[in-house]
Amino acid sequence: MAQNGAAKVEKEIPTYEDLGAERGMTDDIFDETYQEKTGPKPAAVYVWRNIILMAVLHITALYSLSVIPAAKFATLLWGIVCFQVSGLGVTAGAHRLWSHRSYKASLPLRILLAIANSMAFQNDIFEWARDHRVHHKFSETDADPHNATRGFFFSHVGWLLVRKHPDVIEKGKKLDLSDLKADKVVMFQRRYYKTSVVLLCFLFPPFVPWYFWGETFWTSFLVAAILRYTLVLNASWLVNSAAHMYGNRPYDQHINPRENHFVVFGALGEGFHNYHHTFPFDYSTSEYGWRWNVTTSFIDLMCYLGLASDCKKVGKKTVLARKIRTGDGSHKTG
Repeated sequence: MAQNGAAKVEKEIPTYEDLGAERGMTDDIFDETYQEKTGPKPAAVYVWRNIILMAVLHITALYSLSVIPAAKFATLLWGIVCFQVSGLGVTAGAHRLWSHRSYKASLPLRILLAIANSMAFQNDIFEWARDHRVHHKFSETDADPHNATRGFFFSHVGWLLVRKHPDVIEKGKKLDLSDLKADKVVMFQRRYYKTSVVLLCFLFPPFVPWYFWGETFWTSFLVAAILRYTLVLNASWLVNSAAHMYGNRPYDQHINPRENHFVVFGALGEGFHNYHHTFPFDYSTSEYGWRWNVTTSFIDLMCYLGLASDCKKVGKKTVLARKIRTGDGSHKTG
């Protein structure tokens, strides 16, 4: 009887497919009713562990540049491959799939993206998606984890060096994260995240050059792990900083996010940021399809292989109407 009862309870738990069949979410749409609390802002509380680790990481990454001339060509090529794979774990995985549910992914693809996401080491999928939904819903306010109105440095990396603003924590707890909790891949990665990061971010990338073509482990570690990881981090951070400050706003001139083509190239297609904040549910984060958009190309390939489906896209007429209604007019010369 006890076993039957347990089976019945398990059966009643909604699955990922049940909750993800339709997008049905509004937590990534800007909440215009939010009002920041009046009075003095809370003092910044520095997280010295993060400050020291980030300083050591970036100093080591600068040193890593000195070993590039001595590294084998295959090692450099492998570093680029690891950059692309780990980047897609963030862009196609944590961002477009799990944060915005802009397309549906099969179990094999979700496992692949979770592995790539651990290689990227930017917090587990659950935490990344939660914070990103808060970022969209309360963009450029105290409840935004990397509020760009606090300056370039804060929105780029400073937000990771201090404790979160109380409003970020408060609003994050009120989001509906049932879709993430129902995804066994997401929760498995969250449970074993630290172990997966050690293996996939810092051990597996240097192991391949060392084992397969005799590169020294030290050179492999510096190029494929440290330098690659630091570049992926900064490429992702530029979406929060540069793409919220520099560029044009052809879709909505009343919001901070911009179209930044430098970020588009470095972040695998994530720099069409004015479009993305205007239409957060579009799986391509752009109206231009594959143009400089590696992530869109990857998702389309997964659709062709039958591993992804139900990609959400905004119609051309809707996009044009929005440009005319709220854009800065730059689309006329684009």
